This record gives sequence, structure tokens and C-alpha cells, in this order.
Amino acid sequence: MTLHLGHASTLPPSPEEAILDYVPNPRPGRSYAVRFVAPEFTSLCPVTGQPDFAHLVIDYLPGATIVESKSLKLFLGSFRNHAAFHEDCTVGIGERLAHEMKPQWLRIGGYWYPRGGIPIDVFWQTGAPPAGLWIPDQGVPPYRGRG
Repeated sequence: MTLHLGHASTLPPSPEEAILDYVPNPRPGRSYAVRFVAPEFTSLCPVTGQPDFAHLVIDYLPGATIVESKSLKLFLGSFRNHAAFHEDCTVGIGERLAHEMKPQWLRIGGYWYPRGGIPIDVFWQTGAPPAGLWIPDQGVPPYRGRG
């Protein structure tokens, strides 16, 4: 049973209070990759309180479960009023998914827009990618500014 799928849901007040739903892997025993892209992820700078923006790409090889996309959307949206550094947001999202869902493999790329003139990109994964699994490049070009 899921909390969000097929039910009215509101944005959680914080990432800690967000509940992620997981459903059985519909193709157990198969080796396949799942990708979620959140091109308009937002959080708050813990120093200035100003909004920070990122393009997140989450890739994983499912184990027994997959994350339900509506609950993931609500979880990511709960960062909108959450103050944390880019590194903490990116790695924290990856670690929570890896801990709760227990995928065979997971990686997250956080492509953050410039703060103070410096773009910060943050990458985390659970280990080496599985042999023989096709995992495309995350496809996010490096920040180029106006040039």
C-alpha cells in the first residue's frame, strides 16, 4: 500500500518528514536502469537564505523495490524551504534512497547553478556501476554562463 499514489497529497514541510513510497520491482531478476530527472530542484542557502537551483539526475538499478515517482516528487519538493549546502542536499538524497530502497546500484548528479559566481556540481554513487548494464551519460553539459 502506498501513501501517495492515487491519493491527495500535500508537500511535506521538510525532507525529514517526507515519506517515500516503494513498490515491488515489476521486473525482478532483470538488469535495467531507472532514471529520474529534476531540472528545477530548489533549496535554500543555509547562510543567506536565498534560493539555490539545481538540475538533479538520479540513476539506479532496482533491487526488490522501486521508488514511487509521486512520493519522490514530493520528497524533492520538500527541499524548497530546506536550508542546506549543495553537497548535503545531493548526497543526502542519494543516501536516503539507497538506504530505504536498497537498489543494486544508485548514483546521483547534482548540477547546481552558480552561487557567488561558482557553479558547484556534486556526484555520489553507491559503488562501481554493474558490469554489462547500459547506463547513459547524465547528459547535463557543464555550466558555460552566457558564452
